[in-house]
Amino acid sequence: MPTEKATWSLGSRLSSLVFASRSNLSLQGNRMNTASMPPPAAYPQFRYDGSGDLARIGLIYIASSVVMEEEMWAMSAPGVSTHTARIKLPKVTVQGIEEMMNAPELEQAARLAGAAPIDVLLFGGTSASFLHGTAYDQALIQKLRQWVPGPKITTASTATLAALKKVKAGKVALATPYLPEIHERAIRFLQENGHEVVRSACLGISDDHALAEVSLEKVYDHVMSVDHPDATAIFVSCTNFRTVGAIEALEQKLGKPVISAIQASFWHCLELTGAAGAKPGYGSLFNGNLNKADTM
Repeated sequence: MPTEKATWSLGSRLSSLVFASRSNLSLQGNRMNTASMPPPAAYPQFRYDGSGDLARIGLIYIASSVVMEEEMWAMSAPGVSTHTARIKLPKVTVQGIEEMMNAPELEQAARLAGAAPIDVLLFGGTSASFLHGTAYDQALIQKLRQWVPGPKITTASTATLAALKKVKAGKVALATPYLPEIHERAIRFLQENGHEVVRSACLGISDDHALAEVSLEKVYDHVMSVDHPDATAIFVSCTNFRTVGAIEALEQKLGKPVISAIQASFWHCLELTGAAGAKPGYGSLFNGNLNKADTM
């Protein structure tokens, strides 16, 4: 017969086996319960909140102007955002533009725009960047790079030349709302960059608020009036002059590219960032930059 010591030892082992078995069953049960639990509930569908996941554009823009921001928002697919710092333009004259460009507020506005996590910095003034020719425009870009190192840099005038190159434009027609003295400088800028201006017209407006009040119907007629058989494209200058809502209709009527300063500026920002962030319907310039979600 087993001794008392042996009996106790055997009983202890049996108790240990039973405890281990129960523990294993409990652990297995827990794992099984975890595996059989339903997944966490899916989040509800959220609305687009304007986040610049594709590209954030920093814009230096005239304090009294409104059109460029509105038109860039209109052309922007979800994922592209615009963030603006403003500078004051005394009057849309050569003297007024020079005062604005020589004021310390220009550097302040650039640094303020660059304080945000932007991908590209755009100077949103056409006449202000072509006023004294191509070298003046390039010097402005260099100053902006010094003030705001990091993001890509462009201006409305640089973007215009890039856009005309994209559509393979040679001779062009020109429509502006400017005073004749500024209009003539636009012609000079285009021609010194290889684009002979075969026909042009200006509206003679010097008040910035009045620029923004020109209707799309009048813009359409103004652009139609400058068309010429030798013009391979039409350029519409000024970043406080409504254009993008009429571009598709104009291209369909004229059968040639129509480039506006605002459209070209937005397009060039997308090009520099590599973002396919344009909505359809704003001109042939955007072929290749359209957001796929907006073309379906």
